[in-house]
Amino acid sequence: MTVDETAAEAVVDTRDSQDAAEGQRGPTAAQLRRFIKSRPYVPLHELRRRFELNGDLDDVCGVSMGERGIVYVGLPPREAEFLAGLVRDGDVGVELSQDPNAPIVVGVFPMRPVSRP
Repeated sequence: MTVDETAAEAVVDTRDSQDAAEGQRGPTAAQLRRFIKSRPYVPLHELRRRFELNGDLDDVCGVSMGERGIVYVGLPPREAEFLAGLVRDGDVGVELSQDPNAPIVVGVFPMRPVSRP
């Protein structure tokens, strides 16, 4: 094994560990809930920007939201499931697209506002 081959393997290993670390990054369900409840309405693009949820332009995941059935959310799968759980628990509500009329989330809002003394 030459020095160049060893250096190349080290670079590949470093990239793999960085990719794994990036896969673990992201908000928790509690962080999502806290952010949504701190505002009267949050457009979905604002959630992506605030938590640095970068993805493809057409990155959409279908999740089950109880009586609504399958609803499509423009978030990575992990965060989409967190949001679906918050909706099922009654913590947040979702606004669906009206034009076109499709079951895709465009914004979220708190269902039980935080009471402030």
